Amino acid sequence: MHIVTGGAGFIGSAMVWQLNQMGITDILVVDNLSTSEKWNNLVGLKYEDYLHRDQFLKFILEGEDPFDTESVIHMGACSSTTELDADFLMENNYRYTQHVCRHCLMHDARFINASSAATYGNGEFGFDDDHDGIDRLRPLNMYGYSKQLFDLWAKSGSILDKIVSLKFFNVYGPNEFHKDDMRSVICKAYKQINETGKLKLFKSYHPDYSHGGQKRDFVYIKDVVRIMAWLLENKDVNGIFNIGTSTPRTWNDLGNSVFAAMGIKPNIEYIAMPESIREKYQYFTEANMQKLNDAGCDVAMTSLEDGAADYVQNYLAKDNSYLTSR
Repeated sequence: MHIVTGGAGFIGSAMVWQLNQMGITDILVVDNLSTSEKWNNLVGLKYEDYLHRDQFLKFILEGEDPFDTESVIHMGACSSTTELDADFLMENNYRYTQHVCRHCLMHDARFINASSAATYGNGEFGFDDDHDGIDRLRPLNMYGYSKQLFDLWAKSGSILDKIVSLKFFNVYGPNEFHKDDMRSVICKAYKQINETGKLKLFKSYHPDYSHGGQKRDFVYIKDVVRIMAWLLENKDVNGIFNIGTSTPRTWNDLGNSVFAAMGIKPNIEYIAMPESIREKYQYFTEANMQKLNDAGCDVAMTSLEDGAADYVQNYLAKDNSYLTSR
């Protein structure tokens, strides 16, 4: 069975959709639905069963494998970059991931883990996913640090050649509507433009970047899960890998792409960035994808313009923000 933790979340549910596209339905979704609206991400998808994250942890801590595990695609984590409860992040993002990883190694199952580009901090040491350089990275927030700790643990335990850990850059696309403030700017922009006719972006407080000129590596969710599917099938490819486009774009580019997808003339207003995030703000990210390319991954990346157009016109504008197998 293929197990997707965080399977009702953004990337997790999109991966269930991708597995369905591949004809795979023997899937166990592991998550903590609680009172959130992310259950909507599962509607229309095909999977065998659902299990609460705590019950799944109980099974694997007892050394049991009633699931006949073939793979665990571990997307389950707190993904909030503003989460301040460090103990919660240590247990939920770091310790839990260790347990799931050990379970996979014990049962000879494929393990694909969600790391994060937040591990790169302000990018002073670049954005290369080579194993030798991860020790010097300095994340700017506790979320990034919790992800960094697992990668360091895997390296120190000499298991990076047996698992996959993926550093996702700025992912956007269907199935993120439940994320509230952590939704992509494209998702927020569509709503904002619909309601006000304009888009608000943060001003720049860095002399090298104009307002809206801050650059990020925006990657479409459909490309992300296609890469993960390729890794699932190519079990001899292991290690830490970036997941991005290698083409950083400005926030202005993103805004203009949304306006274009909506058929509206651009109207961007620049507003003050909250002081609480100014010192930890990333002005530039760029995924070096050479390592994954060299491994043979041939997934073609979607341009920002095409990705925004698909997301806006085929999902947001149709009042349907979900991927479905129907």
